[in-house]
Amino acid sequence: MPLPRMVYDSFIVYPVPRNLNYAYSFGGILTVMLVSQILTGVVLAMHFAPDTGLAFISVEKIMRDVNSGWLLRYLHSNGASFFFIAVYIHIGRGLYYGSFKSPRELLWVLGCMNFLLMMATAFMGYVLPWGQMSFWGATVITNFFTAIPVVGDWIQQLLLGGFSVNNPTLNRFFALHYLLPFMLTGVVALHIWALHVVGQNNPIGIDVKLPTDVVDFTPHATVKDALGIVVFLLVLAYFVFYMPNFLGHPDNYTVADPLKTPAHIVPEWYFLPFYAILRAITFSVGPIDSKLGGVLAMFAAIAVLFFAPWLDTTKVRSAVYRPLYRLFFTLFVANGLFLGWLGSRPAEGTYIVLSQLATLYYFAFFIVIMPLLGLIEKPRRLPNSITEAVLAKSNAVEKSS
Repeated sequence: MPLPRMVYDSFIVYPVPRNLNYAYSFGGILTVMLVSQILTGVVLAMHFAPDTGLAFISVEKIMRDVNSGWLLRYLHSNGASFFFIAVYIHIGRGLYYGSFKSPRELLWVLGCMNFLLMMATAFMGYVLPWGQMSFWGATVITNFFTAIPVVGDWIQQLLLGGFSVNNPTLNRFFALHYLLPFMLTGVVALHIWALHVVGQNNPIGIDVKLPTDVVDFTPHATVKDALGIVVFLLVLAYFVFYMPNFLGHPDNYTVADPLKTPAHIVPEWYFLPFYAILRAITFSVGPIDSKLGGVLAMFAAIAVLFFAPWLDTTKVRSAVYRPLYRLFFTLFVANGLFLGWLGSRPAEGTYIVLSQLATLYYFAFFIVIMPLLGLIEKPRRLPNSITEAVLAKSNAVEKSS
């Protein structure tokens, strides 16, 4: 039968490299998290009232009166944060092991589209509880669209449904927040299809050459993915039951007040690096001060990911055999964390200067370092096959023990 045969070919006997590590479990983790977010979100939507006068109250009613409503809400809100933790690790693994390089360009581009849809969904979902930070975050972010020449004001009014964040805005965001996850599911299906067409990359970044280079997906990869998923969900459960509000902002537990602006308006933590890039240009002092420049820089920080397969000029995929790239990639990860911290700081003084320097390195990594390393870096010798690399590692472990 067609459907069982497709499942059997894709998830039972599908050949995967025998040297996959736990970093490759995050694809399965992301799939589980997507299903969890959709299921909890659908049930929450049954009790949510997309009205500015009722939204905050309806969330409180979910927490207090709906059976297990507190659990559903904490699973959904903390699940969004863990969804982004998993996707950032997934993207980092792709950049480290060269999973974006030929012949996986389409796979990478579809993954970047998933990332964009996730960000749009999360931003709109953050507005729905109608707390102080929800309201003012939406006000600030949508206001940046007015910097776009000619059509900026029109785009802002289209998003808001008027001239300010109000009831039409909440209705629009609720409708889109409900719709986008199903669009995301479709693109995820294409992402998995593209993966199965070109095959899985592996930590050493060389193609499958021998029958011994691969194993069946089940049980080898299935068991490893299952363990990764269980550990990940246990950490999520710890936050849900013991620290449910740790990843949120305290101002969002106060009902939105258009007449009272919070001291520091910040988005959720997973947007902070891009928020820091936006502010590095927008709120700077000097000739590069530009609201439009900040908006363009923020979107460019996401868009540059799409071009990574063509910006990296080396033929060696994995950073395991590229010592210089490994160094610059480590600095890139540290720089991303630094940008996240800067995004949570006030937009003033030294923080702006540091944000500009961190933004410069972020773009330099893709536009300057990646192309140049392909020309000047001397990679280490690659093994002849995946089997050779696995046997060499096993022999080294036996000798050391």
